[in-house]
Amino acid sequence: MSKEECVAADWKVIGDADGSAGHDPQERFAAHVKSCARIKIVPDQTTWFAGYQTGLQRYCTPLNGLSRGEAGDAYYNVCPVETATGFLRGYSLGQKAHQWRSRVDSARSEVSSKEMRIDQRYNDLKNAKDDNERRSIRDEIDDLDRDIRRARRDIGDAEYALQDVEREVDWFRRNPNAALSQGY
Repeated sequence: MSKEECVAADWKVIGDADGSAGHDPQERFAAHVKSCARIKIVPDQTTWFAGYQTGLQRYCTPLNGLSRGEAGDAYYNVCPVETATGFLRGYSLGQKAHQWRSRVDSARSEVSSKEMRIDQRYNDLKNAKDDNERRSIRDEIDDLDRDIRRARRDIGDAEYALQDVEREVDWFRRNPNAALSQGY
C-alpha cells in the first residue's frame, strides 16, 4: 500500500477485497501493517477482519472455487467449514481442467519446438560437409519426427481426457451444489 492509501484506508473495504480474493489473512494483514508502518499508521485489525469475513462469503462459493482452480490459483484454506466443501469441490474440478489444459498446451508447444528444430536441421543438411554429417542430421530429424508423433498421440489422449473434464465443468456450472459424478 502507498502512503496515501494508508492514510485514507477504509479497513473494512480493504478487508472485504482481501477476503473476496482469498488471500491468506495473516500474510495479507501483516503486509498492510508493514506497508503502513513507514508512516506510523496502524491498521484496524478488527475492522479489517470484519470486512475480510464478508469478502470470504463471495470467495468461498462452489463456482468461484471452480474459477480459481481453472485459473491455477493457489488456495490458502481460508474458507469456513460451512462453505469449504462446496468451494473445494469446484476448486478440485477446476484444477483438474487446468492440469489437462496445461498438458495439452505443453505437448503442442513441444511439437512446435521440434518442428522448428527439424526445419533448422533441414537447412543444416544443405550445408553438410560430408556423408557422416548428413547421416547424423538425418538421424536427428528421424528422432525428432518420432518425438513429434509421440507428442501428437499424447495431445490426442490429453484432449480426450480434457473433454471429459470439460463436460463435468459444464455440468458443475449448471449444478454447483450437486455432487459430482467423478468425486471431485
